[in-house]
Amino acid sequence: MRVITGTARGRRLRTLEGHDVRPTTDRVKEAVFSVIQFDIEGRRILDLFAGSGQMGIEALSRGASEAVFVDSSSASIAVVRENLRTCGLNGAAVVVQGDALSYLAPRAGRPEFDYAFLDPPYGKGILQAALPAAAAVMKPNGAIICESPAEEALPEEAGGFAIDRQYRYGRIKVTFYRIPQEVDADGGDDE
Repeated sequence: MRVITGTARGRRLRTLEGHDVRPTTDRVKEAVFSVIQFDIEGRRILDLFAGSGQMGIEALSRGASEAVFVDSSSASIAVVRENLRTCGLNGAAVVVQGDALSYLAPRAGRPEFDYAFLDPPYGKGILQAALPAAAAVMKPNGAIICESPAEEALPEEAGGFAIDRQYRYGRIKVTFYRIPQEVDADGGDDE
């Protein structure tokens, strides 16, 4: 697993071993970043259920201003910190060991995020619980990007964000949630 492009291009990232670990494949990561590649520079990123931190690290490598990495596993947090050091991206990162839903709990003064990556353990309903809480910490023009099993049903809407698009990569589904844009009577965006 490597950083695809940007300042840390080609750097190898470490991941945890074992059956409970399921890193995002390079194919899926590349597809996600091809959708947002022209809008990542200067953005605030939330890498929830961070694992190795590869999604947030890829965003930082591509010019994101800050990434917050949250994971409940101390082993995962150690890997995120190591990967950030390897890529020279510590200065733009905040690493939080703790429960994702606790991190998302309402808190005064917390800056909002432009992009949130959610890739929790599969088949436990965690994604469905985290979506509305993640929506509450997003900027109105932001996007929540979820990775899930292809067959898993996801809500059409969460906290004002609705499914904007979905992509399937074998047994994996990537779902983008955004706040729907109003369309005026003549068919143009109402901005």
